[in-house]
Amino acid sequence: MSKIQLFFHHVFRVIWNTIFVLSYPILASFGLIFIGLTFLFSKLSQLLTLLNPERKKAIVLATAWETLPHSNDFFESKVEKQILFGPVGVRLRRKDGVPTVLSEHVFGKKVRLIERGYILEKWNTLESTALPDFDICLYNPELDSIRFLTQINCFDWHLAEEKDNELVFKWFDGTQGGERLVQL
Repeated sequence: MSKIQLFFHHVFRVIWNTIFVLSYPILASFGLIFIGLTFLFSKLSQLLTLLNPERKKAIVLATAWETLPHSNDFFESKVEKQILFGPVGVRLRRKDGVPTVLSEHVFGKKVRLIERGYILEKWNTLESTALPDFDICLYNPELDSIRFLTQINCFDWHLAEEKDNELVFKWFDGTQGGERLVQL
């Protein structure tokens, strides 16, 4: 560096350090004032809620049984597990009140009605980190039986084709897809 450049370098460094040293206490005090006001309003809000005579305790209500869409008005569902921004695991029961093997398992809300029964998504676990892990099953309402068809580890699946004794399931997990052929 030349002497002129070195001189300007030192001058600007002194100016920068002076600005920083003078403005830092101001910025820090504004931060402390903001934190203090937030704390003050929080305590004031807690005090005002204690003085409210109509204060009610929050009651956690269990979800009600609702008719499951795409089930031809045959199933009712009750939420068992809600995954944030994801699928819902439900308990199923028949609307006609007949006791069923369905109550032993948790299912997804995907239901497809075919001639032989209902295609259901039976969850193997409720742990969010282990999902998706479920079996595609066929529920026969006349025999009240669940038959395993295939296992799919992807939420994005659908029944693509239904032939005489074959079902074709297609799936896509975001990066790859595929299909499964299942014999009935």
